[in-house]
Amino acid sequence: MSEPLVLGIETSCDETGVGLVRGHELLIDSVASSMDEHARFGGIIPEIASRAHLEAMGPTLRRALEGAQVELGDIDAIAVTAGPGLVGPLTVGASAAKALAVGLGKPLYGVNHVIGHAAVDELVDGPFPERVMALVVSGGHSSLLLVDDIVTGITELGSTLDDAAGEAFDKVGRLLGLPYPGGPHIDRLAREGDPEAIRFPRGLTAAKDQAAHAYDFSFSGLKTAVARWVEARQDSGQEIPLTDVAASFAAAVADVLTAKTIAACQRHDVSTLVIGGGFSANSQLREMAAERCAAAGIDLRIPPIRYCTDNGAMIAALGAAVVRRGLPPSSLDLPVDSSMPLTQVLL
Repeated sequence: MSEPLVLGIETSCDETGVGLVRGHELLIDSVASSMDEHARFGGIIPEIASRAHLEAMGPTLRRALEGAQVELGDIDAIAVTAGPGLVGPLTVGASAAKALAVGLGKPLYGVNHVIGHAAVDELVDGPFPERVMALVVSGGHSSLLLVDDIVTGITELGSTLDDAAGEAFDKVGRLLGLPYPGGPHIDRLAREGDPEAIRFPRGLTAAKDQAAHAYDFSFSGLKTAVARWVEARQDSGQEIPLTDVAASFAAAVADVLTAKTIAACQRHDVSTLVIGGGFSANSQLREMAAERCAAAGIDLRIPPIRYCTDNGAMIAALGAAVVRRGLPPSSLDLPVDSSMPLTQVLL
């Protein structure tokens, strides 16, 4: 008997994602992005994102069904992002999922967006071992999670106290006059620069911070340090070496993320690290994580870049994991929670 076919719907921010998963097998992942509509504003506008989700939901769902060569009636369960995220976009996705659940008479599961970023790796590299560490880094989240079970055993070890990694990249990108979103542009410039040209600070790594914030992250001070360095150069009439600034800034972020994560793996006797989220596409983070994991004897798992940004596959993957464990479905009056705790996988 084949495993249940799970439909996943993701609308936490600006990507409308629909994925279909059976067991650990991805059948299709269809995504529509409204990023271009936000670029001229220099950030995500929730009202524009919500309207874009409304317009894209039907076509994206149809493309997924056609690509996977399945019918709506073949679906066994529906998973949808219940949080965290922007309330308007989340509500659009939840409403679509509820309508499908009622119309098809299928169970509905409201799942956690951030945990989905880790769960999607099971579609690429297979089921997780008994215990893994998950570093989820994106525009809104920088979270370090100890995973004993992707559904029932999540422990949040640390998170960002201010700017998330991706958010810091966007702000520094704006400071450097780069288009939105700043992350890909800084990453491109950083490949051509010297990461040791400028010694920018590493937040929450001093001895005095280790007791209370051993696994927490802070990038606000780093962002300010970059701004002051650039302003000082401008005041003195000197040219701004964009590639070196980008490389040194990116190295500081990757250094903190990987150093704290490797330390957590060693302290908790974890030999497998999963990195997910939009910022995991960053080349310096990937390279530094690979080097440090190899030196520490830790198996590193990072999904391909197409699964790092928001997508329906990750929600379908987490939904499939919930179904496999036999958890009861969510209520049809499922709310959305913009600040859904990371220890809560199912709402």
